[in-house]
Amino acid sequence: MTHARFGSLVARDLVDVRVGDAAVAALDGPGRGFWAVVADFEGTVTAARFGRVERDVPDTVPVAWAPVDREWLSSLDHAAYLEGVGEVRRRIEAGTVYQVNLCRVLSHRLEDSADLDGLAHLLSRGNPAPHAARVHVPEAGLDVVCASPEAFLLRSGGRLESRPIKGTAAQLPGMLPKDYAENVMIVDLVRNDLHHVCRAGTVRVDHLCAPEEHPGLVHLVSTVSGELRQGVRWADILEGTFPPGSVSGAPKSSALTAIRDLEAAPRGPYCGAIGWVDVDRGEAELAVGIRTFWAERDAEGQRWLRFGTGAGITWASDAEAEWEETQLKAARLIGLASGRVLA
Repeated sequence: MTHARFGSLVARDLVDVRVGDAAVAALDGPGRGFWAVVADFEGTVTAARFGRVERDVPDTVPVAWAPVDREWLSSLDHAAYLEGVGEVRRRIEAGTVYQVNLCRVLSHRLEDSADLDGLAHLLSRGNPAPHAARVHVPEAGLDVVCASPEAFLLRSGGRLESRPIKGTAAQLPGMLPKDYAENVMIVDLVRNDLHHVCRAGTVRVDHLCAPEEHPGLVHLVSTVSGELRQGVRWADILEGTFPPGSVSGAPKSSALTAIRDLEAAPRGPYCGAIGWVDVDRGEAELAVGIRTFWAERDAEGQRWLRFGTGAGITWASDAEAEWEETQLKAARLIGLASGRVLA
């Protein structure tokens, strides 16, 4: 059934679906209602307008989730990922880029009858997240479950905020100097992105490298905010800030070139933006699409469950350690989906 859930907020009764520029345009102007939004990393935005929004709705037990327990395929295997890290370091040495988020997509065959509502419920118990989302809009090809800990854009009236995550370890003492340096580098990038749409002098770093614990790991999280310029549209905001800096790199343009060169599969909703825009209220919550599953069909009609994982590569990176970081980020959620980790 078509619906979208963001934490305890549930949207029902589909009214409209827009894709691409039409989706972005629909997010501006009065009387436009509540939209669920999924922007894939490659830049395509899909927005679904719902006529009914219910808040503070408790999670209910949906259909059961049957664990996917066969082998997961990776778009980059161990050797290819290590080589990718080496190539990023060579580009850093050449001075073309400073940091690149290098990702891989894990895939598992999925039965046609599998309902991701069951997976969403499982994650809500086994991996609760501040920006959890379930977007199921078959009319737009959206079948997404997100357990993101990271806020890409939070909007309240004229205030815009971003909370980039850089630095991941099993425990806080395991953070390396590289993790803190990488966070500061991405904060500078996010400050620059917000400067494109915010009033001069209003962009500030509210928190820098604050530790934040999540199931099975800890992150370093910073907060950057600003006041939007008069007349700024969502088209301007997304043009100035997308894709999120924490999952691309710095400088962003060079990092995106490296990503296109080195990654073997499109990221889709992973590392894009997933959330909602309430046009009438002037509010929005868009998460960075990490810790995200989505279902899609290949050219032969086979249904697949996808999940992305990655790590930020700098000159100080050790290739094997970066591979292990991608394993750490995936371990709990893949374990839950596969029945190896109990909720």
